[in-house]
Amino acid sequence: MGMTLIDILDFPQWNFKLFFLTTLPEGEKYTLTPGTQEAHDYMWSIEGTALELTFNYGTDSESFKGYHTGNQERDGFGHVAFNTDDVYAACEKLEAAGVTFKKKPDEGRGFGHVAFNTDDVYAACEKLEAAGVTFKKKPDEGEKKGLAFAYDPDGYWVEIVKRGEPNKIKNYFNFSQTMLRIKDPSKSIPFYEALGMKLIRGKNYGDFSNYFLASASNVDESVGDYSSLSDDEAKAKLSMMFGPVLELTHNHGTENDEDFKHYNGNEEGRQGFGHIGFLVDDVYAACDRIREMGYGFKKVREVLFVVSC
Repeated sequence: MGMTLIDILDFPQWNFKLFFLTTLPEGEKYTLTPGTQEAHDYMWSIEGTALELTFNYGTDSESFKGYHTGNQERDGFGHVAFNTDDVYAACEKLEAAGVTFKKKPDEGRGFGHVAFNTDDVYAACEKLEAAGVTFKKKPDEGEKKGLAFAYDPDGYWVEIVKRGEPNKIKNYFNFSQTMLRIKDPSKSIPFYEALGMKLIRGKNYGDFSNYFLASASNVDESVGDYSSLSDDEAKAKLSMMFGPVLELTHNHGTENDEDFKHYNGNEEGRQGFGHIGFLVDDVYAACDRIREMGYGFKKVREVLFVVSC
């Protein structure tokens, strides 16, 4: 996928190792050695975005059953359905009778996928397939032609997206987005805007909406107000960004259900997706500002995490 390993952090005392990768402009050489202090300094001051992969010691054994990707498969037979006046009460009654559930009414799926842009999705997918990559959806399948989803080695979905204009970005692939499912955009969008991101595009598809946000280093300052662009103009701008954006997917109606929640990939027994991260000059000052917004924190070992809406 054209990414470069820029740093490695090993924590043998806690039985895990971190690998950080990024898309460098075509022709740019990375001369630092991952795992060195020089590489650490580069990674913690990067203006672009890195993809962090976490390896927990022992998961490479045959006994490991795999991670939860946040995307339950729907291939083959689907389901039968029964209507009722009160889904929650009905499920409590069924559970009391010993029935088990694939999904309870207050549970969502969670993490979605990452994506890479390329000039020719069809040619790229042929290249990936020749290398042994398997697909959830090939570009000539389904309703949305020209769009593909590949599986990475852990089963996570990797979207392959066509750029708006060919031959403008020299890289064959560039890391273009991370998609997260959200419950309520009226809370999530202001949260990420407060972290310095800008809403580039929002699109309502009827029963769900997508929102795309970019960090300052990836924003075209000449545009000014992105909300003044037409949807086609905003989509074109997105497709030609070199750095990745954050895509938030909202399934309509979840915001009205007080008990609804998405899995975040860190629940016991459902580990998979980990987190996204932001670099700041002063962590203490940044945390004070986040507290003023009404959000709390979760600290894992020596790392601090904000608990979003």
